[in-house]
Amino acid sequence: MMKRRVLFLLLILAGFLSYSWTARAQFKTEAFSQNYGTSDADTAQRPLFSVKDYIRGIAHKDTIQIGTSFAGSMILIGGQQIYNKQYWKLPIIYGGLGATVGLGFHYRSQYTQSLNAYNAALELDPDAPYTVNDRAKQLSTYLFAGGALIYWGTLMDGVINFQSDRYPLPGRATLYSLLVPGLGQVYNHEYWKVPVYWGALIGAYHYWTLNKRNYLKYKNIYLEATGDGPYTGPFSAETALYYRDIYRRYRDYSVLAIVGFYLIQVIDANVFAYMQDFEVNEDIALRVRPTLITPDIQIASRPVNAVGVSLGITF
Repeated sequence: MMKRRVLFLLLILAGFLSYSWTARAQFKTEAFSQNYGTSDADTAQRPLFSVKDYIRGIAHKDTIQIGTSFAGSMILIGGQQIYNKQYWKLPIIYGGLGATVGLGFHYRSQYTQSLNAYNAALELDPDAPYTVNDRAKQLSTYLFAGGALIYWGTLMDGVINFQSDRYPLPGRATLYSLLVPGLGQVYNHEYWKVPVYWGALIGAYHYWTLNKRNYLKYKNIYLEATGDGPYTGPFSAETALYYRDIYRRYRDYSVLAIVGFYLIQVIDANVFAYMQDFEVNEDIALRVRPTLITPDIQIASRPVNAVGVSLGITF
């Protein structure tokens, strides 16, 4: 049963790959040999990211592409807002990040101190009424998650407010799908693809959790069966080892499926944002007709059995 599920996921992935490849035939051949987004050959040969270009961009001495703005702002937080001239957002960003990350480290330190004190007390007196500050651990986790959300929101805000006269902008579609799966398809007005990709991602995630749970189950059974204590479980050590390895492999396949579907929807958003400007020509004709091959005069002078009539196909 599990092999069928994994095979089903792999078939879906192969279908998406073949669809992306065959979709090339929908567009003119010239679409794949042009320089996109620029009319200058030198600009088309620029590297994907240049620190010099990024610094000139946020200094408002030159324009930069949306990908350069995004990549630089992943390190220099708030760079997109500076380039977009939305300086009033910087105190909110840095204030929010400083508060969440700072308090997160504060509560994490409290949890670590309580854990060390608990371990020290446990060595002296196993019955000592001492507990670990789990609440501090939970608060630090929530605060770090809040900081990550602010960081993500900063990048998303920069992509949304990037100024461009072109629609659709392939870089914006790509970054949308990179930040939120399916959002690039919404930007390209290809709404029907969103449930397809989300269904594939949710399905792959479901199988990942299922396989992970089964892997841990048989791993624990194997450890119990090979331990020093008595074991009365329903599986032998060999059987538990077999299923542990099987579900570990299925778990890894599920991870590959999640990553694969995620990358496919990012590539799909980028490709179809580029292709919306190109004409689709459905006027394709094929003519098949019989053709009589006229023999050469020297061949005609030979015996009759040396002369043949052939069926030719012309397009």
